[in-house]
Amino acid sequence: MKHAWRRHLANILRLGVKELWSLWRDPVMLVLIVYTFTVSVYTAARALPETLHNAPIAIVDEDASPLSARIASAFYPPHFTRPAMVPLAEVDPAMDAGRTTFVLVVPPGFQRDVLAGRAPALQLNVDATRMNQAFSGSGYVQQIVLAEVGEFVQRYRGSAAPPVELALRARFNPALEKAWFGALMEIINHVTLLSLILTGAALIREREHGTLEHLLVMPVTPTEIMLAKVWSMGLVVLVAAGTSLALVVQGVMGVPIGGSVPLFLAGAALALFATTAMGIFLATVARDMPQFGMLMVLTILPLQMLSGALTPRESMPALVQTVMLAAPTTHFVELGQAILYRGAGLEVVWKPFVWLLAIGSVLFAVSLSRFRRTIGQMA
Repeated sequence: MKHAWRRHLANILRLGVKELWSLWRDPVMLVLIVYTFTVSVYTAARALPETLHNAPIAIVDEDASPLSARIASAFYPPHFTRPAMVPLAEVDPAMDAGRTTFVLVVPPGFQRDVLAGRAPALQLNVDATRMNQAFSGSGYVQQIVLAEVGEFVQRYRGSAAPPVELALRARFNPALEKAWFGALMEIINHVTLLSLILTGAALIREREHGTLEHLLVMPVTPTEIMLAKVWSMGLVVLVAAGTSLALVVQGVMGVPIGGSVPLFLAGAALALFATTAMGIFLATVARDMPQFGMLMVLTILPLQMLSGALTPRESMPALVQTVMLAAPTTHFVELGQAILYRGAGLEVVWKPFVWLLAIGSVLFAVSLSRFRRTIGQMA
């Protein structure tokens, strides 16, 4: 019995090394791995849609009062650029040329009317072709102006301070920097994407080149073949993810990691156990690489978009939340956010670990059954 286990482990090791050599001789896949965990992580994190980031704003100050100066000084980075003070005649040319998204016009006598309680009107011109900035920026401008006017009037009239003051503390990301969130979520998404591609492509490549038939005449079992693909391709993705986390995310982008990286990589290994098995299953369903690509599109989009990496799961319909509990990415995102952002330990994330182990075991059993039927038909 002991000798049989040694033979199985030796076969799994040798077959896995063969997979690694095959990948090493495939320059396209190597370039894909390097690009995905370097350039793709950096660009995707930096290009996350900002609700309001360095929005260009100009101010027409026809009042030239302390209140109008106070309002102008309230707009500053990172939400807005430093306001450009322009004359009224420059409003239309500046917006036509696309040099500014917002132009706030302060009319003459604005401060006098405010202090007299006459509720004067301000004019805000918005370039609505810049949808993201225009939609959220209008509300920001309104809030800033009202806050500055309210504080100015309160101090001028010497009224009592409000009984309650709200002190805002943003935990885990004090500057609300979206790149911090995006970089880590991109690594989690790419772990899923690459594991599916590498394992599925490895199996289809062997089938198209006829090397899978050679394996069938060797003293190896389908379980050994599948386990070899799982550990070898999973190891490649795990090493790439860890390297990207250290060099790109922490090194180049300067994103702080709140928790234990080894604990996160342990969770990633469990997630890879599930996703590599899923990749093999898709490869047994597809007849060739184009079909595999189509199945990848149908699979990867819901896995990533409904996992909680892009939008909170709480904002999704209850049915979607329930169905996605069966997806490994849901629990991988949960443990990844808890460990990397909030510094959680195993006592907090043990449930996602158990979920990933259970889901991976089921996916592996289903994929192995399908793989056996596939190679049985080939034999």
